[in-house]
Amino acid sequence: MVRAVTTSAAIPNESGTGVPDVLAPAALGPVRLRNRVIKSATFEGATPEALVTDRLIAYHRRPAAGGVGMTTVAYLAVSPEGRTERRQIHWRPEAVPGLRTLTDAVHAEGAAVAAQIGHAGPVADARSNRATALSCSPMLSPLSFRRTRAATAADIGRITADHARAARLAIESGFDSVEIHLGHNYFASAFLSPRLNKRDDEYGGSLANRAKVALGLARAVRAEVGDRIAVTAKLNMEDGYRGGLRIEDSLQVAQWLQEDGTLDALELTAGSSLMNPMYLFTGDAPVREFAAQFPPLQRLGIRLFGKKFLRSYPYQDTYLMERAQRFRAELTMPLILLGGITTRATMDRAMAAGFQYVAMGRALLREPDLINRIAADAATPSLCIHCNRCMPTIYTGTRCPEIP
Repeated sequence: MVRAVTTSAAIPNESGTGVPDVLAPAALGPVRLRNRVIKSATFEGATPEALVTDRLIAYHRRPAAGGVGMTTVAYLAVSPEGRTERRQIHWRPEAVPGLRTLTDAVHAEGAAVAAQIGHAGPVADARSNRATALSCSPMLSPLSFRRTRAATAADIGRITADHARAARLAIESGFDSVEIHLGHNYFASAFLSPRLNKRDDEYGGSLANRAKVALGLARAVRAEVGDRIAVTAKLNMEDGYRGGLRIEDSLQVAQWLQEDGTLDALELTAGSSLMNPMYLFTGDAPVREFAAQFPPLQRLGIRLFGKKFLRSYPYQDTYLMERAQRFRAELTMPLILLGGITTRATMDRAMAAGFQYVAMGRALLREPDLINRIAADAATPSLCIHCNRCMPTIYTGTRCPEIP
C-alpha cells in the first residue's frame, strides 16, 4: 500500500516562529498526540510469564501520567523464537487481554501508546528460548554462544506474515501505533549488515537485496493496518563496527522506505545489540554491574573481557543529531530524534533542526514526570547522569538504581 508522504513543511507550526512547539499537540499519521515527546522502547524486564503484569502497566503509566505524548511498549516479539529471551511477550491471543488493560491505563492518563514489534533474529537467546535463533547467515552468537541458522525464504515469508499479524493484534489490543524494529542487528537489521549477511541469494549481496526484508516488513504491516493506526520504524544509521551498515547505505534504505510511503515517521538509532551495544547509549559502561547478574564463571569472564563488548563512549547532549541531520537534509518524511534528549533546550534544538518528534529513554526512567516539570519550568534540568547502571536491571525489572 503506497501512501502520501507527510513533509516537514506540512507539520503544523504552533509556535508562530517557523519551528514547532515540542510541547504542543501534533499529529503522528492518524493519531493526535498531546505533544511531540515519545517515551522510547526500552525492555522493561517486567513480564516473567511473557504476559502483561501490574508492574509493566505501572512502568508505562508513570511516564504517561508524567506528560509524554506517547509511550512505547518494548520488544513485543512477533513469534516465540523472535524473543530476545523467553520472558519476553510474544504476540498471541492470550496476550491481548493484558495488553488491552495496559493501553486502557495509558489512555486514562491522556497519552497515546505504541507497540514495538519485531523479531530478534541473531540477538535472540536460543538457550533461553529453547529454539534455534534465525539470522541472515549462520554465525556464532556472542550472546548465547550457540550457532544461528540462516533463515530460508520460507522463514522470511513467515516472519513477514507474523509482523502483519502482530500489527493486527496490536489494533485489537488498543494500541495507537506500532514501531517496526529495523535496528540493532535484530532480524531485518542483520540482513542490512554487509559483515553479517553472507548470502548469495536474492537477500544478499547488493544493498537492494539486503534491504528486501526491512522493506517487506514495512509493506506488510502497512497493508494490514491501513490508516487505522500510525506506523513507525526504528532504523540504524550505522551499526558501529567495522564492516557493518554505513550511514550512506542506511540513508538509501530510508529513501526507499520514504518512496514506499509505508511509514508515518522514522526513528533514527545506531549500534548493535549483537556487536556493540554501547554505541547507542554512550556514557559509562557498567561492566561490573552486568557481571553481577550472572553465575560465578560467567561473572569472571564478563569482568575480564566485558570492556571489549561494552565499550565506553563519551556522553554529550543530542549525541546522534549530527548524524541524523544528514537524513533530515535528504528526506521529507517526519523523523524522530533519539539520543541525549533530556531538557527543554535539547528538545528545542531538535525542533529547530527540522525533526518532528523527540524520543527519550533513560531520563524518563530516572524521572517519569520530567515532561510535566519541564512544561511548568523550561529551565528544569534532568537528574539522569548517564551512568547506565539501569541497563543491567533488565534481568530483575528495569529501573533507575538512583531511585531508592
